[in-house]
Amino acid sequence: MNPSLCIPHEHALSRRQWLGHAGALGAGAMGALTHPAMAEKLKEKEKQVLFVWLDGGMSQLESWDPKPNTTFGGPFRSIPTKVPGIHVSELLQGSAKLMDKLVIVRSLSTQDNSHSAGVDRIQRGDPKNRGVTYPFFGSAVAKLLGPCSSKMPPYVWVKPMSSGFIAKDAGFLGPKYGAIAFGDGKPPENLLRPKSLAPDEDLLRGELLAKLEERYRKNRFKENSEASSAVFDMAAQLQKRIDLFDPATLPKRDVERYGTFDFGRHMLLSRRMLEAGVRFVKVTSYGWDTHGDNFNGHLSLVPKFDKAFSAMIEDLSERGMLDNVLVIVMAEFGRTPRINGHLGRDHWPEAWSLAMAGSGLKKGIVSGKTNALGTEVANDPHDIGHLFHTWFRALGINPKETEYDNQGQPLPIAHEDCKALEDVLA
Repeated sequence: MNPSLCIPHEHALSRRQWLGHAGALGAGAMGALTHPAMAEKLKEKEKQVLFVWLDGGMSQLESWDPKPNTTFGGPFRSIPTKVPGIHVSELLQGSAKLMDKLVIVRSLSTQDNSHSAGVDRIQRGDPKNRGVTYPFFGSAVAKLLGPCSSKMPPYVWVKPMSSGFIAKDAGFLGPKYGAIAFGDGKPPENLLRPKSLAPDEDLLRGELLAKLEERYRKNRFKENSEASSAVFDMAAQLQKRIDLFDPATLPKRDVERYGTFDFGRHMLLSRRMLEAGVRFVKVTSYGWDTHGDNFNGHLSLVPKFDKAFSAMIEDLSERGMLDNVLVIVMAEFGRTPRINGHLGRDHWPEAWSLAMAGSGLKKGIVSGKTNALGTEVANDPHDIGHLFHTWFRALGINPKETEYDNQGQPLPIAHEDCKALEDVLA
């Protein structure tokens, strides 16, 4: 993975500016730890998304579409799942027990076999080229559904490395719909009011800031001024829920179930963000680009993913939230059936898999299949545009009837030549 793709792009608002804005706001009272009452409220009506991005490309052959005892199958067995007739890799022990809640799509056939092209294309849905930069899926959902009633930020990204406000994801929608990244699962620096700043002084600063904001709007593009106001509002809400980032408030059992490794910690924070009312939560795991030593790599990576992912599905189900939270697990492509000279698998967009669960979907099914060796989709291959249609439909948005308005230019929210996978929709 090109490291530059992981670094926030500083467009209208720099990371330093965003953090400065956040620090200038008054500290809200610490919110109470999320409890079942919040989950009960969320499950009533509000749709949310958990988007798990396995950056670099998980091997479908070591996960959702194993081909044991074949030329390219590798050393791992397949195991039966809770749904008779459906098998997954033996590395997915926890997911196998939850297959009755999952959907596996084995018919993905996309185009780009490079990270630099694939990451953006997959997360934007590859609409027809109209000379504009389309938003990532998280920004699209933030725009089309808006914040939840909690008023928490609509789009957050839990990831390794740096924090900040990432405007790049929003494309032509404008920086207001960018992502707030929590680097290493931590809140942005300087989020809270310094102890040396008295509340009355902070109030005066807030009044001055409001006047400066009004002045700023007069000399800036609407999109930039809206983004500036939005980050102040989002920072204010995060200040009220700073407890979400405090590991001391986590039950020991949850920490053990999700795992103390980075991805486990980040998934547990993502669950808390969903419970707190964030509309779209993206969580990223890096290190899946296994051109060399693929099997030892996946022997380390997949069980960690499986531990945290299965804990998440269990918790969302037990809290009654899974019916309203759309869960998606994917990457920019899969990995080659053919094993290279370094015992690795290379990039393979031609035939790969993803997993889903939750809102608007059936349960316990597999859609599509690959041939015996896993080299190509056996019938009816699907590009990413088909998945965007499917996801929007699962969230109650009809992509055939909904358009973006790009300064008077109507634009489709999903590729017009694609359609939803009807067999996975509830």
